Amino acid sequence: MPDRVPPGPADGAEPAGKPRRPTMVDVAAKAGVSRALVSLVFRDQPGASEATRQRVLRAADELGYHPDNAARLLARGRSRTLGVVLTVHQPFDADLVEGIYPEAERLGYDVLLSASAPGRDEAKAVEALLSHRCEAVILLGPTSPQAYLAELGRRTVAVSVSRRVPGAHLDSVHTADTVGVRQAIDYLAELGHREIVHVDGGKGPGASDRRRAYRGAMRKHKLPARVLPGEYTEDAGMAAARQLLDEDRLPTAILAGNDRCAAGLLHAFARAGLDVPKDLSVVGYDDSHLSHLSHFDLTTVRQDANRIAEQAVRQAVARLEDETVAPAETVLDPKLVVRGTTGPPPRR
Repeated sequence: MPDRVPPGPADGAEPAGKPRRPTMVDVAAKAGVSRALVSLVFRDQPGASEATRQRVLRAADELGYHPDNAARLLARGRSRTLGVVLTVHQPFDADLVEGIYPEAERLGYDVLLSASAPGRDEAKAVEALLSHRCEAVILLGPTSPQAYLAELGRRTVAVSVSRRVPGAHLDSVHTADTVGVRQAIDYLAELGHREIVHVDGGKGPGASDRRRAYRGAMRKHKLPARVLPGEYTEDAGMAAARQLLDEDRLPTAILAGNDRCAAGLLHAFARAGLDVPKDLSVVGYDDSHLSHLSHFDLTTVRQDANRIAEQAVRQAVARLEDETVAPAETVLDPKLVVRGTTGPPPRR
Protein backbone atom coordinates (compact mmCIF):
# COMPACT_ATOMS: atom_id res chain seq x y z
CA MET A 1 0.00 0.00 0.00
CA PRO A 2 1.58 3.31 -0.99
CA ASP A 3 2.54 5.84 1.67
CA ARG A 4 0.00 8.54 2.18
CA VAL A 5 1.27 12.04 1.40
CA PRO A 6 -0.01 14.63 3.86
CA PRO A 7 -1.90 17.45 2.22
CA GLY A 8 0.26 20.53 1.58
CA PRO A 9 -0.70 24.14 1.34
CA ALA A 10 -2.65 25.33 -1.63
CA ASP A 11 -0.68 27.13 -4.31
CA GLY A 12 0.22 30.61 -3.11
CA ALA A 13 -0.65 29.89 0.52
CA GLU A 14 1.85 30.39 3.30
CA PRO A 15 3.57 27.14 4.40
CA ALA A 16 2.20 25.70 7.63
CA GLY A 17 4.00 27.02 10.67
CA LYS A 18 5.51 30.01 8.87
CA PRO A 19 4.04 33.28 10.13
CA ARG A 20 2.61 35.60 7.51
CA ARG A 21 4.18 39.05 7.26
CA PRO A 22 1.72 41.73 8.35
CA THR A 23 0.54 44.10 5.65
CA MET A 24 -0.80 47.63 5.50
CA VAL A 25 -4.30 46.15 5.28
CA ASP A 26 -3.73 44.38 8.62
CA VAL A 27 -2.63 47.65 10.22
CA ALA A 28 -5.70 49.43 8.85
CA ALA A 29 -8.02 46.74 10.23
CA LYS A 30 -6.38 46.79 13.67
CA ALA A 31 -6.41 50.61 13.86
CA GLY A 32 -9.98 50.83 12.50
CA VAL A 33 -9.07 53.13 9.61
CA SER A 34 -8.76 52.85 5.84
CA ARG A 35 -5.65 51.53 4.09
CA ALA A 36 -5.32 54.92 2.35
CA LEU A 37 -5.08 56.64 5.72
CA VAL A 38 -2.40 54.20 6.86
CA SER A 39 -0.46 54.99 3.69
CA LEU A 40 -0.68 58.72 4.45
CA VAL A 41 0.71 58.15 7.94
CA PHE A 42 3.70 56.14 6.72
CA ARG A 43 4.43 58.63 3.95
CA ASP A 44 4.27 61.39 6.57
CA GLN A 45 1.63 63.21 4.51
CA PRO A 46 -1.15 65.46 5.87
CA GLY A 47 -4.66 64.06 6.22
CA ALA A 48 -4.57 62.19 9.54
CA SER A 49 -5.07 63.73 12.99
CA GLU A 50 -2.32 63.27 15.57
CA ALA A 51 -4.55 60.87 17.53
CA THR A 52 -5.18 58.75 14.44
CA ARG A 53 -1.52 58.85 13.51
CA GLN A 54 -0.53 57.54 16.93
CA ARG A 55 -3.21 54.83 16.74
CA VAL A 56 -1.88 53.65 13.36
CA LEU A 57 1.75 53.63 14.56
CA ARG A 58 0.77 51.75 17.70
CA ALA A 59 -1.12 49.14 15.65
CA ALA A 60 1.86 48.73 13.30
CA ASP A 61 4.19 48.29 16.27
CA GLU A 62 1.97 45.65 17.85
CA LEU A 63 1.72 43.73 14.58
CA GLY A 64 5.43 44.09 13.80
CA TYR A 65 4.71 45.84 10.52
CA HIS A 66 7.53 47.75 8.80
CA PRO A 67 6.92 49.63 5.54
CA ASP A 68 9.04 48.60 2.56
CA ASN A 69 10.60 52.01 1.95
CA ALA A 70 13.05 50.66 -0.62
CA ALA A 71 10.27 49.28 -2.82
CA ARG A 72 8.30 52.53 -2.49
CA LEU A 73 11.28 54.63 -3.51
CA LEU A 74 12.15 52.40 -6.45
CA ALA A 75 8.57 52.63 -7.65
CA ARG A 76 9.06 56.41 -7.74
CA GLY A 77 12.34 56.01 -9.66
CA ARG A 78 14.57 56.80 -6.67
CA SER A 79 16.58 54.58 -4.33
CA ARG A 80 18.01 57.41 -2.18
CA THR A 81 21.07 55.24 -1.65
CA LEU A 82 24.70 56.29 -1.80
CA GLY A 83 27.34 53.72 -2.69
CA VAL A 84 30.75 53.89 -1.01
CA VAL A 85 33.87 52.15 -2.34
CA LEU A 86 36.56 51.55 0.27
CA THR A 87 39.79 49.58 0.68
CA VAL A 88 39.53 46.84 3.29
CA HIS A 89 42.84 47.36 5.09
CA GLN A 90 43.00 51.18 5.19
CA PRO A 91 42.16 52.45 8.71
CA PHE A 92 41.48 55.95 7.40
CA ASP A 93 38.78 54.59 5.09
CA ALA A 94 37.06 53.10 8.15
CA ASP A 95 37.21 56.50 9.84
CA LEU A 96 35.62 58.09 6.76
CA VAL A 97 32.80 55.53 6.67
CA GLU A 98 31.96 56.33 10.30
CA GLY A 99 31.43 59.95 9.23
CA ILE A 100 29.48 59.11 6.06
CA TYR A 101 26.66 57.19 7.73
CA PRO A 102 25.27 59.90 10.05
CA GLU A 103 25.46 62.63 7.40
CA ALA A 104 23.72 60.47 4.81
CA GLU A 105 21.01 59.58 7.31
CA ARG A 106 20.54 63.25 8.21
CA LEU A 107 19.92 64.02 4.54
CA GLY A 108 17.54 61.09 4.08
CA TYR A 109 19.83 58.65 2.28
CA ASP A 110 20.92 55.07 2.92
CA VAL A 111 24.48 53.82 2.40
CA LEU A 112 25.79 50.66 0.74
CA LEU A 113 29.46 49.65 1.02
CA SER A 114 31.55 47.80 -1.55
CA ALA A 115 35.21 46.98 -0.96
CA SER A 116 38.13 46.72 -3.33
CA ALA A 117 40.61 44.00 -2.42
CA PRO A 118 43.15 41.69 -4.08
CA GLY A 119 41.24 40.04 -6.91
CA ARG A 120 38.44 42.62 -6.77
CA ASP A 121 39.37 45.97 -8.26
CA GLU A 122 37.57 49.29 -7.89
CA ALA A 123 35.67 48.83 -11.13
CA LYS A 124 34.05 45.64 -9.82
CA ALA A 125 33.24 47.34 -6.53
CA VAL A 126 31.62 50.26 -8.37
CA GLU A 127 29.59 48.05 -10.71
CA ALA A 128 28.22 46.10 -7.74
CA LEU A 129 26.93 49.34 -6.22
CA LEU A 130 25.39 50.57 -9.45
CA SER A 131 23.67 47.20 -9.96
CA HIS A 132 22.00 47.73 -6.58
CA ARG A 133 20.54 51.04 -7.80
CA CYS A 134 22.88 53.36 -5.89
CA GLU A 135 22.25 56.88 -7.16
CA ALA A 136 25.77 58.15 -6.51
CA VAL A 137 29.17 56.65 -5.76
CA ILE A 138 31.69 57.99 -3.24
CA LEU A 139 35.18 56.59 -3.82
CA LEU A 140 37.53 56.64 -0.84
CA GLY A 141 41.10 57.09 -2.04
CA PRO A 142 40.49 55.82 -5.58
CA THR A 143 43.46 54.32 -7.43
CA SER A 144 41.78 53.60 -10.78
CA PRO A 145 43.17 55.20 -13.95
CA GLN A 146 42.00 58.74 -14.56
CA ALA A 147 40.29 57.68 -17.79
CA TYR A 148 38.07 55.24 -15.89
CA LEU A 149 37.16 57.84 -13.26
CA ALA A 150 36.33 60.35 -15.98
CA GLU A 151 34.06 57.79 -17.69
CA LEU A 152 32.39 57.01 -14.35
CA GLY A 153 31.72 60.71 -13.84
CA ARG A 154 29.86 60.79 -17.15
CA ARG A 155 27.70 57.82 -16.11
CA THR A 156 26.66 58.82 -12.62
CA VAL A 157 27.20 61.28 -9.79
CA ALA A 158 30.60 60.41 -8.31
CA VAL A 159 32.81 61.90 -5.60
CA SER A 160 36.55 61.24 -5.29
CA VAL A 161 37.86 61.48 -1.73
CA SER A 162 41.58 62.21 -1.09
CA ARG A 163 42.44 62.40 -4.78
CA ARG A 164 42.15 65.22 -7.28
CA VAL A 165 41.00 64.17 -10.76
CA PRO A 166 41.51 67.23 -12.98
CA GLY A 167 39.26 67.47 -16.02
CA ALA A 168 36.85 64.73 -14.92
CA HIS A 169 33.16 65.43 -14.38
CA LEU A 170 33.11 64.40 -10.73
CA ASP A 171 33.38 66.02 -7.32
CA SER A 172 36.48 65.80 -5.18
CA VAL A 173 37.14 66.34 -1.48
CA HIS A 174 40.68 66.28 -0.19
CA THR A 175 43.09 67.81 2.27
CA ALA A 176 45.67 70.41 1.24
CA ASP A 177 48.57 67.94 1.26
CA THR A 178 51.09 70.67 0.48
CA VAL A 179 50.11 72.47 3.68
CA GLY A 180 50.19 69.31 5.79
CA VAL A 181 53.61 68.19 4.60
CA ARG A 182 55.01 71.70 5.04
CA GLN A 183 53.76 71.74 8.64
CA ALA A 184 55.54 68.45 9.34
CA ILE A 185 58.86 69.50 7.77
CA ASP A 186 58.76 72.95 9.41
CA TYR A 187 58.21 71.31 12.80
CA LEU A 188 61.06 68.82 12.34
CA ALA A 189 63.40 71.56 11.12
CA GLU A 190 62.54 73.69 14.16
CA LEU A 191 63.50 70.74 16.38
CA GLY A 192 66.90 70.79 14.71
CA HIS A 193 66.57 67.93 12.22
CA ARG A 194 68.66 68.24 9.08
CA GLU A 195 68.48 64.69 7.69
CA ILE A 196 64.80 64.06 6.97
CA VAL A 197 63.80 61.22 4.64
CA HIS A 198 60.39 60.77 3.05
CA VAL A 199 59.00 57.26 2.50
CA ASP A 200 56.36 57.98 -0.11
CA GLY A 201 53.02 56.38 -0.97
CA GLY A 202 53.93 55.17 -4.45
CA LYS A 203 50.89 55.51 -6.72
CA GLY A 204 48.46 55.93 -3.83
CA PRO A 205 45.99 58.84 -3.68
CA GLY A 206 47.71 62.09 -2.77
CA ALA A 207 51.18 60.49 -2.84
CA SER A 208 52.51 62.60 -5.70
CA ASP A 209 51.29 65.82 -4.03
CA ARG A 210 52.94 64.84 -0.73
CA ARG A 211 56.17 63.89 -2.50
CA ARG A 212 56.26 67.20 -4.34
CA ALA A 213 55.42 69.12 -1.15
CA TYR A 214 58.22 67.36 0.74
CA ARG A 215 60.81 68.35 -1.85
CA GLY A 216 59.56 71.93 -1.81
CA ALA A 217 59.66 72.16 1.98
CA MET A 218 63.18 70.73 2.10
CA ARG A 219 64.34 73.30 -0.48
CA LYS A 220 62.80 76.04 1.63
CA HIS A 221 64.95 74.96 4.59
CA LYS A 222 67.99 74.41 2.32
CA LEU A 223 68.11 70.74 3.31
CA PRO A 224 68.92 67.74 1.08
CA ALA A 225 65.81 65.77 0.06
CA ARG A 226 65.71 61.99 -0.17
CA VAL A 227 62.62 60.00 -1.19
CA LEU A 228 62.39 56.25 -0.68
CA PRO A 229 59.76 54.51 -2.84
CA GLY A 230 56.98 53.03 -0.74
CA GLU A 231 53.24 52.38 -0.48
CA TYR A 232 50.48 53.05 2.02
CA THR A 233 51.15 49.77 3.83
CA GLU A 234 52.98 48.46 6.91
CA ASP A 235 55.11 46.22 4.67
CA ALA A 236 56.38 49.25 2.75
CA GLY A 237 57.35 50.92 6.02
CA MET A 238 59.20 47.85 7.23
CA ALA A 239 61.02 47.49 3.89
CA ALA A 240 62.13 51.15 4.01
CA ALA A 241 63.33 50.72 7.62
CA ARG A 242 65.39 47.65 6.68
CA GLN A 243 66.97 49.58 3.81
CA LEU A 244 67.94 52.43 6.13
CA LEU A 245 69.23 50.06 8.82
CA ASP A 246 71.56 48.49 6.26
CA GLU A 247 73.19 51.84 5.58
CA ASP A 248 76.11 53.38 7.47
CA ARG A 249 74.13 56.31 8.79
CA LEU A 250 70.47 56.67 9.75
CA PRO A 251 68.50 59.86 9.06
CA THR A 252 67.39 61.74 12.14
CA ALA A 253 63.74 61.89 11.04
CA ILE A 254 61.35 60.20 8.62
CA LEU A 255 58.09 61.50 7.15
CA ALA A 256 55.98 58.47 6.20
CA GLY A 257 53.43 58.46 3.38
CA ASN A 258 50.64 57.58 5.81
CA ASP A 259 50.05 56.15 9.29
CA ARG A 260 50.19 52.52 8.14
CA CYS A 261 53.61 53.08 6.59
CA ALA A 262 54.71 54.81 9.81
CA ALA A 263 53.51 51.80 11.84
CA GLY A 264 55.72 49.54 9.72
CA LEU A 265 58.70 51.81 10.31
CA LEU A 266 58.13 51.84 14.07
CA HIS A 267 57.80 48.06 14.18
CA ALA A 268 61.05 47.46 12.28
CA PHE A 269 63.02 50.01 14.31
CA ALA A 270 61.74 48.55 17.59
CA ARG A 271 62.84 45.06 16.51
CA ALA A 272 66.28 46.49 15.68
CA GLY A 273 66.55 47.87 19.23
CA LEU A 274 66.19 51.53 18.32
CA ASP A 275 64.37 54.03 20.53
CA VAL A 276 61.89 56.35 18.84
CA PRO A 277 62.19 59.33 19.24
CA LYS A 278 65.56 59.17 21.04
CA ASP A 279 67.42 57.63 18.08
CA LEU A 280 65.24 59.08 15.31
CA SER A 281 61.80 60.67 14.86
CA VAL A 282 58.88 59.37 12.79
CA VAL A 283 55.89 61.35 11.47
CA GLY A 284 52.81 59.78 9.84
CA TYR A 285 49.97 61.19 7.76
CA ASP A 286 46.16 60.84 8.23
CA ASP A 287 45.70 60.74 12.02
CA SER A 288 43.72 57.52 11.60
CA HIS A 289 42.55 55.71 14.74
CA LEU A 290 45.75 53.64 14.42
CA SER A 291 47.89 56.65 15.38
CA HIS A 292 45.97 57.18 18.64
CA LEU A 293 46.90 53.77 20.05
CA SER A 294 49.14 54.10 23.10
CA HIS A 295 51.89 51.81 21.77
CA PHE A 296 52.15 53.99 18.64
CA ASP A 297 51.40 57.47 20.05
CA LEU A 298 52.22 58.72 16.57
CA THR A 299 52.97 62.28 15.59
CA THR A 300 51.01 62.71 12.37
CA VAL A 301 49.31 65.16 10.02
CA ARG A 302 45.61 65.12 10.78
CA GLN A 303 43.03 64.89 8.05
CA ASP A 304 39.61 65.58 9.56
CA ALA A 305 37.79 62.39 8.58
CA ASN A 306 34.39 63.61 9.76
CA ARG A 307 34.56 66.87 7.82
CA ILE A 308 35.80 65.10 4.69
CA ALA A 309 33.03 62.49 4.95
CA GLU A 310 30.31 65.07 5.55
CA GLN A 311 31.44 67.20 2.63
CA ALA A 312 31.58 64.21 0.28
CA VAL A 313 28.00 63.24 1.17
CA ARG A 314 26.75 66.82 0.84
CA GLN A 315 28.31 67.26 -2.59
CA ALA A 316 26.83 64.00 -3.85
CA VAL A 317 23.37 64.85 -2.52
CA ALA A 318 23.50 68.42 -3.86
CA ARG A 319 23.95 67.10 -7.39
CA LEU A 320 21.31 64.40 -6.96
CA GLU A 321 18.76 66.94 -5.76
CA ASP A 322 19.57 69.56 -8.41
CA GLU A 323 20.86 68.54 -11.84
CA THR A 324 22.09 72.09 -12.50
CA VAL A 325 24.72 71.86 -9.71
CA ALA A 326 28.19 71.41 -11.21
CA PRO A 327 30.86 69.13 -9.71
CA ALA A 328 32.99 70.93 -7.12
CA GLU A 329 36.44 70.53 -5.58
CA THR A 330 36.66 71.06 -1.82
CA VAL A 331 40.05 71.44 -0.16
CA LEU A 332 40.24 71.20 3.64
CA ASP A 333 43.08 72.29 5.88
CA PRO A 334 45.15 69.66 7.72
CA LYS A 335 46.74 70.02 11.15
CA LEU A 336 49.94 68.57 12.59
CA VAL A 337 49.27 66.57 15.76
CA VAL A 338 52.38 66.17 17.91
CA ARG A 339 52.60 63.01 20.01
CA GLY A 340 55.37 60.75 21.25
CA THR A 341 57.30 59.70 18.13
CA THR A 342 59.12 62.97 17.55
CA GLY A 343 61.79 64.85 19.48
CA PRO A 344 65.10 66.64 18.97
CA PRO A 345 67.69 64.88 16.77
CA PRO A 346 70.24 62.64 18.51
CA ARG A 347 73.70 64.00 19.17
CA ARG A 348 76.26 62.47 16.81
